[in-house]
Amino acid sequence: MTHGTHNAIDDPRNENILIYVNGEFLPRNEAKISVFDSGYLVGDGVWEAVRLHEGVLVFLDLHLDRLWQAASAIGMDLKMSREDLVMEIQKTLDTNEMSDGVHVRFMLTRGIKKTPSQDPRLTISGPNLVIIPEYKTASAGSREKGITLFTSTIRRGSPDYLDPRLNCHSKLHEVQALIQALEAGADEALMLDVNGFVSTCNATNFFMVKNGEVWTSTGQYCMNGITRQNILKICKKKEIPCFEKNFSLFDVYGADEAFVTGTFGAVTPVTAIDGRIIGAGAFGPVSRNLYKYYLELIREEVERANG
Repeated sequence: MTHGTHNAIDDPRNENILIYVNGEFLPRNEAKISVFDSGYLVGDGVWEAVRLHEGVLVFLDLHLDRLWQAASAIGMDLKMSREDLVMEIQKTLDTNEMSDGVHVRFMLTRGIKKTPSQDPRLTISGPNLVIIPEYKTASAGSREKGITLFTSTIRRGSPDYLDPRLNCHSKLHEVQALIQALEAGADEALMLDVNGFVSTCNATNFFMVKNGEVWTSTGQYCMNGITRQNILKICKKKEIPCFEKNFSLFDVYGADEAFVTGTFGAVTPVTAIDGRIIGAGAFGPVSRNLYKYYLELIREEVERANG
């Protein structure tokens, strides 16, 4: 059985959702994109995923900031404004009569190619936009159980060849890292940076706790996580000692607690790494408090948006 930070409770309503494909709404088994799409051919595209809570797409501005930065980094003109994109997302939610407990993924690729090629000059259409809304509630049982990690030999790349902050469709190195972890009997992969320091996981950001201090990587070689940013913000507000720094597996193996963060799973404890039990091998007090504070931050966001 699959276990990890993206475990969701099965929801039969998802069988009948309509998926947005370039302005059309299609049943999930009919939602298709051309085999000449840039994303399919060469992984040329950017994407985001947000949570819908009580009618509010929480932290949406931060996600849009990251999307537009990513598009700029790869020289991709999205051909729409932020307002245009938000309107299409809301239209998708309204069409599906969705208002709560929804995970929305929206993906933009450079467009349709004339022929299979990397060359962007061979793109013969505007960007392709796909929006997939699903009823997804993270499994509380999975969160309480926690996850195990295995340190992959696949490193997080240097910013001069594929900046880890770029939320793009090219995820093969992360898939490779995850496969190594699964073959080693772990749930997900821990990844080091090019200097051998702990960077991030294959799909989430990594934190450890030692003597009441929260440590995470410098941010130079890790995903530009929105939840990561919010945990740092929470630590500052709550006066919890928190450091973005270089640290190695030497430090991690002696941690009191460890956890990972992500838009879907929020805060998930790490119980073991490379077969070594971390702390008590359970959701630790610092991690649990940060999860509670994160839920409070979401509540504040919803209340602010709803006036």
